[in-house]
Amino acid sequence: MSNQLSATASAGSSVKLTNGLIALFAVCCGAIVANLYYAQPITELIAPDIHMSSGMASLIVSLTQIGYALGLFFLVPLGDLIENRKLMISTALVSIASLAAAAFAHQPGGFLIISLLVGFSSVAVQILIPLAAHLSPDESRGKVVGTIMSGLLLGILLARPISSVVAGHFGWRAVFGSAAVLMALVTALLGLTIPRRQPAHQATYFELIVSLGHLVRTMPVLRHRSLYQALMFASFSLFWTAIPIELTRQLGLTQTQIGLFALVGAIGATSAPVAGRLADAGHTVRATLIALVVGALAYMPTFIHSSWSVAGLAATGIVLDFAVQMNMVLGQREIYALHAASRNRLNALYMTSIFVGGALGSAIASPLYEHGGWPLVAAVATAFPLIALAHYLLIGRSHARRRA
Repeated sequence: MSNQLSATASAGSSVKLTNGLIALFAVCCGAIVANLYYAQPITELIAPDIHMSSGMASLIVSLTQIGYALGLFFLVPLGDLIENRKLMISTALVSIASLAAAAFAHQPGGFLIISLLVGFSSVAVQILIPLAAHLSPDESRGKVVGTIMSGLLLGILLARPISSVVAGHFGWRAVFGSAAVLMALVTALLGLTIPRRQPAHQATYFELIVSLGHLVRTMPVLRHRSLYQALMFASFSLFWTAIPIELTRQLGLTQTQIGLFALVGAIGATSAPVAGRLADAGHTVRATLIALVVGALAYMPTFIHSSWSVAGLAATGIVLDFAVQMNMVLGQREIYALHAASRNRLNALYMTSIFVGGALGSAIASPLYEHGGWPLVAAVATAFPLIALAHYLLIGRSHARRRA
């Protein structure tokens, strides 16, 4: 049986990763991960319609991210145990059902449960990325992962403007209904084109989950990279959860204008291929320092000027997205190189920590804004990358240099 599994796994790894397949991976990743962010700019529309208080509105986003983190921890490790395409398609089917349910929800409690399920079922994207890493040669793995991650970030960033525009013209329920249709198309595409991969790893599900603790204990690179990106993503989520409130209440922007604002942030996706190439060329240490410093400086327009124009806030969004995406790809390139047979579990741990940070950022967005407005949001959001930078300078950089 073991020989059969190994043969099947080898067959999967022999599939040529063409430019067309890489582009397909990127498109599918973007379409799937977008499910996590459709609600972010329209919580002010959803909450009153389902009789939810404005203070609870940010729970829609944070519960979606918590659900995603749970899926990462409990579902993604199965990618090291069972056939990957089947796992992706099964998870995507649940995503279709939960998005459709969101379109018809009328109770706040029910909508929050559905939000959790939307996040939980959107983890197919994190099975797809390690599969691409398995199929790509060592010398170009960073470039491949970076290209696919640019598709993922575009999905994150485009989800917000698309959601705002659709909700502004057709209502917020049309956003989730359209997302369900899109996921049905993506699922059909995955079923027809994604190569099969049966891992050679043999273990029970319990043993697989227990092994996560061993990976965390024995791999300091995993711990460090997870911490940095969790802190960076906390800042990212805090910004993008609070910014629609600021743009609506203080600057009077419409949903369509907020959508155009979010579209500007998509420029940050250009850092993903750059980061991948830098990692392949051995410049991870320097590139990580640049990403963390840029992330810490992203909110400078707020602290320099007493009034926060749309241009200043847009600059923050672009710079922050660039830094967050760059650091994420650098981290993925490093952890995928740690142990090939454990890539799904390593990715699960890395991404779980990231979305725990993201859930924290989105959960505190509304309370921070209500208590201190945008200046308090910017101050707390700046603290996250500063902590990551301090840890990297004091501990992480020397360790990374020893590895290099």
